[in-house]
Amino acid sequence: MYRAKQIQTDDKALFYKAVQHLLATLVADEPDWLANLANAAALLGHQLRDINWVGFYIYKQGELVLGPFQGKPACTHIPLGSGVCGTAAQKRETIIVPNVDEFPGHIACDAASRSEIVVPIINSAGKLLGVLDVDSPVLERFDEQDAAGLEAFAQRLASLPGWPS
Repeated sequence: MYRAKQIQTDDKALFYKAVQHLLATLVADEPDWLANLANAAALLGHQLRDINWVGFYIYKQGELVLGPFQGKPACTHIPLGSGVCGTAAQKRETIIVPNVDEFPGHIACDAASRSEIVVPIINSAGKLLGVLDVDSPVLERFDEQDAAGLEAFAQRLASLPGWPS
């Protein structure tokens, strides 16, 4: 059962290590992928500072479809190659956007978002499962340490059983 208080540290490596531990606790005995993504979104929404949206888009039938999230209502379908999420999914690489106004084709679901990071979720067989998307109302909120921490988080989620095929 998740009962953790907000992690209080400015050391990002330590922060993401603690978040990984909390994620492991949340998913330890739960076989349902959707329940795990819902709790993962809630965990990040509770723990990450200076964010206004966090959630998942699931790769289905050649596009990204909105999954569990925390924040304002969002776009429900994103084609590969479109916006930050679709581009990260198509390239299969993490994208950090310091200023969303400078990203060509940025899809603005929340006008308050100023920066964004999107991490593809890819299983051990190399299959794209979806993306983890995090938005912030703060310019330049995300850096390489966030990328490394969120990539490890996504990798842990990708290793869970039950994802739709």
